[in-house]
Amino acid sequence: MIRRTKLTFDAQRWKAEEALTREGVSNMVCAGTGCIASGAMAVYETLHRLCKEKGLPVSVSLSEHADDAIHLKKTGCHGFCEIGPLVNISPMNVIYTHVKPEDCEEIIEKTIKGGKVIQRLLFEEDGKKYKARDDIPFYLKQQRLILRECGLSNCEDIWEYIAKGGYSAFEKALFEMTDEQICMEVISSGLRGRGGGGFPTGKKWAQVKAQKAEQKYVVCNGDEGDPGAFMDRSIMEGDPHRMLEGMMIAAVACGATEGYIYVRAEYPLAVFRLRTAIEQAKEIGLLGKNILGSGFDFDLHINQGAGAFVCGEGSALTASIEGKRGMPRTKPPRTVEHGLFEMPTVLNNVETYANVPSIISKGAKWFCTIGTESSPGTKAFAITGNIANTGLIEVPMGTTLREVVYTVGGGMRGEGQFKAVQIGGPSGGCLIDDQIDHPLDFDSVKKLDAIMGSGGLVVMDE
Repeated sequence: MIRRTKLTFDAQRWKAEEALTREGVSNMVCAGTGCIASGAMAVYETLHRLCKEKGLPVSVSLSEHADDAIHLKKTGCHGFCEIGPLVNISPMNVIYTHVKPEDCEEIIEKTIKGGKVIQRLLFEEDGKKYKARDDIPFYLKQQRLILRECGLSNCEDIWEYIAKGGYSAFEKALFEMTDEQICMEVISSGLRGRGGGGFPTGKKWAQVKAQKAEQKYVVCNGDEGDPGAFMDRSIMEGDPHRMLEGMMIAAVACGATEGYIYVRAEYPLAVFRLRTAIEQAKEIGLLGKNILGSGFDFDLHINQGAGAFVCGEGSALTASIEGKRGMPRTKPPRTVEHGLFEMPTVLNNVETYANVPSIISKGAKWFCTIGTESSPGTKAFAITGNIANTGLIEVPMGTTLREVVYTVGGGMRGEGQFKAVQIGGPSGGCLIDDQIDHPLDFDSVKKLDAIMGSGGLVVMDE
C-alpha cells in the first residue's frame, strides 16, 4: 500500500490527466451485464487477440499508457441494452451495435487502422443510420449525470476515474470544507434519497453528524429488489468509484470511520467491480488510515445479501449485515440514531451517493438548475415491458411519462397502444393512459397515489 500526501496524490493526478490527453485510439467494449450476456467478452477477447497477432501494441489501463498503443477498455452499461454488444471507438466517436467476434477483423482493419466507418454495424432507425451514440434518439432527451461515464470509461481503472476529475470532490471535502459545510451544501442542493422514500439526503447526514457516539457508520443500500430495476447495478458495475466517493464524502461529513455496502449476491459482476475499486483505492491511500495525510480514517466493506426482498428496508438491511435475521423493526429509534450495531448510521442507496461528488465539485446552485424545485437533479429509470427501446435511462426530474415512453422509449412495440406503467416496484402503483402527461418526480407521482420508488418502469399495452 502506497501512502500519499495531498501533494504527492495531486502530482499523480496530473500525470494521469496528461496520459489521458495523449491517448490515441480507444476501443471501449460495453462490459455491463446485458452486453456480457450477449457475448461482449468474446468480442473483447477477440479484439485483444487480433491486435496482438497483428503486432499492434495494446493497453488495457491508463497505468500501462503508451502513446502508440490501442487502448482496449471494458466499460459499464450504455443503457441501450437490446442493441448490444456495443463497441464505442474514439476519437472517431463512432458506436457499433450487435457486434460479434467475427466483426473484429473488419473493425481493426477498416476503422482502427483505416479510419473508415463500417455502415452495417451502425444503429439504424426509420431508415437513418447514426454514427455517434449521443445522436441516437434514445439518448437525445436524456441528461446523463450519474451515468455519464458508463460506456465511456474503463470501469476497472481507478486512474482513468482520477484523470477525469474523480476523487477531487473528496479532496475538497477533506481539506477545504468543514463537516457542517458539507452537510449544508448537500441540504442546499435539495438532493433527495433515490431509493424511493425521497428523504432529504443532507438532512439525514446532519442528523448523524449531530449524534454523540464513539463510532458512526456509512451504509450503502445496493440490494435493489424491485422487479425490472437495474439502475443501481449498472452504476456499481459501470462507475463504482463515483459511488465510493459519495460514501467517503458522507463519512467526512458525519464523522464515520467504517462503511458497508450491502449488495445482493445475484449481482456477482457488481460485487467484483466494487471489490476491485476498493482494493485500488486502498492501494493508493484513498482508503484506510490517515488518508492523504489528513488524519482521517475510513474503511469500506462489502456484505452480500441472500436475495430477501425485505432486506431492501433500512433496519432489515442493517440487521442482515449484523448477521441477524433481516426483519424491519418498529421506529423510533431511527437509523440515524441507532442503526448498524446500534450506532448512528447514514444509510442511502447507490444512486444517491453517486450524485454527491458532482454536488460538492460544482455546487448546490448548479444541481438546483436541473429537475424541479422540489425534486432537483436527474433520475435513472429502468424501462422494461412492451416498449420499443428497453434499457436504462437518465432524465431530469419532472420529465413527463409521455416523454419517457415515446421520446426516449420509442413507444409501444408493434401495433399496441399504451395502457399503463407499473412504477415503484411491488410497493408502487400504476399510472394509466390519462396520466401520461404528468411529470415524474417525487411529489407529482405521490399526488397520483403512486410512488416513484427506486425507478423501475414496466410498460404495458392494450
